Amino acid sequence: MANSLKEYIEYIKDNPEGYWFKAKLYGWGWMPATWEGWLTFLIFIGLMAGNAYRLEASSLSEAEVIKELIPQTLFLILLLTAICWRTGERPRWQFGIPKKDGKKKKYD
Repeated sequence: MANSLKEYIEYIKDNPEGYWFKAKLYGWGWMPATWEGWLTFLIFIGLMAGNAYRLEASSLSEAEVIKELIPQTLFLILLLTAICWRTGERPRWQFGIPKKDGKKKKYD
């Protein structure tokens, strides 16, 4: 476990291009790799929670809340995706920490 955590931290720190987001270790997508990436992600979470709270506190009917929540949520997700695409590594399918030569790292 400690060895896996050490390898994960090395993967995140190996960022000579200065990407805010690196490719996820398992699956497709991104994960924050720098303080800018983490700040962007936390702002996204705050906006999502604030939007849900604002709509919950409003006097709108449930149908109206859903009609407002879905487009606003999709907009925030698309905005985060665009930021990740622009400031991050190109996402790829990945299953584990890659070796320096691009091959998947094998565990003992």
